[in-house]
Parts: sequence; structure tokens; C-alpha cells
Amino acid sequence: MTTWSVPGLPDVGRCLVMGVVNVTPDSFSDGGRWFDPAEAVRHGLELVEQGADIVDVGGESTRPGAARVPLEEEVARVEPVIRELSRAGVAVSVDTMRAEVAQVAVEAGAKLVNDVSGGLADPAMPRVVAASGVPYVVMHWRGHSHAMQERAVYDDVVTEVCQELTKRVESVLAEGVAEEQIVLDPGLGFSKNPDHNWALIAGLDRLAELGRPLLVGASRKRFLGRLLAAPDGTPRPFSRSDDATLAVTALVAQAGAWCVRVHDVRPNADAVRVAAAVQRARP
Repeated sequence: MTTWSVPGLPDVGRCLVMGVVNVTPDSFSDGGRWFDPAEAVRHGLELVEQGADIVDVGGESTRPGAARVPLEEEVARVEPVIRELSRAGVAVSVDTMRAEVAQVAVEAGAKLVNDVSGGLADPAMPRVVAASGVPYVVMHWRGHSHAMQERAVYDDVVTEVCQELTKRVESVLAEGVAEEQIVLDPGLGFSKNPDHNWALIAGLDRLAELGRPLLVGASRKRFLGRLLAAPDGTPRPFSRSDDATLAVTALVAQAGAWCVRVHDVRPNADAVRVAAAVQRARP
């Protein structure tokens, strides 16, 4: 099993944990609790204390149905948080689809650009990433939040996601991004229904054959709440699906994921260490 090392990011010989800081008023998972920059910085530092290896700062919600925010607003939300966390020695990633936001974030100290569109939302993004030299998460994506679930149509979701990610990798390489910069994300919940998400988790070994580190983000997503629905069919609330997130973390870490993106850091940090111990104990 490959243990990936990504330039400029922690290399600890196990699946990394990326903690989420949503600097938004409308996040699906935490309802704007960290919208104030000072609170966002405090929360980011708390996540590091709880075991986060990377802190992912985002200023635009990508929940299903979310509207886009103006560029200037997204910059104003994320730049001060990234700058302060970076000054404190935190490995920070920026969660953005905009090249201009990525540029500002890298100048403020971000060590990773996490682009849920894989460069499709902003054609300038790969060139900005290439020039910066920072790692780049290329996620599988078929459209913006307001319409993405209409595109959740597959004959074989694992095969098609692999094919579409391969095309995106070829495209960003052609724009000058170095292969060693690229991290892949299957995009759980983005143009996927619950069955698609479970198939991708089960098929992580096939995604690994693409030859790049894998970031998996299942935390508090709708498909977990639906799995855990009450007898009357009411989905479990996002904030009460953390135990299911933990189970996914253990499974994908065991399967060789490079990093998991989570909201509740401490138990997930424990889970990746358990998975690493099991892997080391194998003959």
C-alpha cells in the first residue's frame, strides 16, 4: 500500500486529517458558527490541538442549492483567517473554486488549494496553482451547487468518476501543474446520490489506481443522514452523523486514503491512528 508524501504538507506515515473551518453564514454542517474571523481562527487552532494535520478554510458554501457569493466577499472572509492561522504555524488549505481567491490565499500562507470543481469553474485556476507550486486537490465535479444533483446520472459511477478525473488530470497537467502537486477527490455528495457515494467508498482501490493521493470528504454529508434515518424516514441531522463519519474514516484510511476531510477532528484523528496501527501489524 502506497504511503503518499505531498510537497509542503505534513508527512507522518498515516492518513492525514483535514479539519474544516467554514467562514460562511450558511454552511450545511455548522450554521455559520465560525463566520466571525476571530472565532474562525480560534476554531482552527482548536482543531489542530484536537489532531488536525491540515485546516481547510472556505468562504463559500457548496451545499446543494447554495448560491455563489461575490469574489470580494469570499476574499474578505478567508484571507484574514488564513493569514492568522499560517502565522501560528498551521498547515492551511483554502477551499475555493476561484483562481483569484486561491492566489490571495497562497500569498497569505495557504499550503494547499482545495478546488471542488477540479479547475472547471475557473479556467485560470490551474495556471495559478502551477505558478504557486502548492499542492492542488482536483475533485470530481459536474456543476455548481444549484444544479449538481441533476447530473447524478451514471451507468458505472466508479468507472466514470475515474475516467472524468483522468481527463481533469490531463487538462491541469497541460496547463503546467506538476504531477506531484495533484491530489484527487472523488467528490462524495457532488452530483452523486447515496448509492453512488457508497460505491465510490467501496471502490477506493480503483480510484487509487489513478496513481495520485486521495482526499475523501464524507463528513456530515446527506447520504450519512439518510442511512441513519429514523423509522419514519426522517434523515438524521448533520450534526448527529459524526459516528457514521468516523466509520467511513476508518474504512478509507485502511483502504489507503491520503487524507480525510472532517468536522469533528478528535475521534477521526484517533481512527486514522488505529488504521495505521493495523496496517503496520500486517505481515
